[in-house]
Amino acid sequence: MPRIAEGRPAAKPSSTEQKDRHRRILRAAAHLGAEHGFDHVQMNDVAKEANVAIATLYRYFPSKVHLFTSVMRWRVGAYELEETPTVDDPAGGVADLLIRMSREMSRTPKLALAMIQGNSMSYAMGSRDSALDDERFTRIVQHAAGIAEATPDTARQIRLIVSCWFGTLVSLLNGRFSMGQAEDDIRAACALLLRPLEPDSR
Repeated sequence: MPRIAEGRPAAKPSSTEQKDRHRRILRAAAHLGAEHGFDHVQMNDVAKEANVAIATLYRYFPSKVHLFTSVMRWRVGAYELEETPTVDDPAGGVADLLIRMSREMSRTPKLALAMIQGNSMSYAMGSRDSALDDERFTRIVQHAAGIAEATPDTARQIRLIVSCWFGTLVSLLNGRFSMGQAEDDIRAACALLLRPLEPDSR
């Protein structure tokens, strides 16, 4: 099992050149992950495809677990909003978001499962970033429901719908569900669990 190198924290890119290398590594990992899945991606191959030295790769990503959790963070970041939108139908807004994410991830199932595997391993190993990633995704779903500030009850509802969606997503990626079945289940779960929610007007 890949280990997280806790004694060697990941470096953060600061200069334009460093950020460019960092993005190239993420793109290379996403491409190779989509082709081969988590277990069969080699760090040397990622470095070669990204045209960086292997030492540079390990400087930013001390392990393959770090690498694929970072790919997930990068991909999920595309759904972040700075401001909470006005939403007339919270359940519909969340369902639309989760279905859009499911469709995107189902186009590259090996990569999606690689990101999920890396994230799960990171969480099991007690990575400090895992809780922050959970909070970040919760905020994305919360914004899709039009909630500026969640109460304990609405936070619980969001956790439940995310858990339902995650199970549906894994079944979709493993071929147990069709996309149509997954979409129907996501909409049904949102209608059941989020129906009482109203957009936050404060």
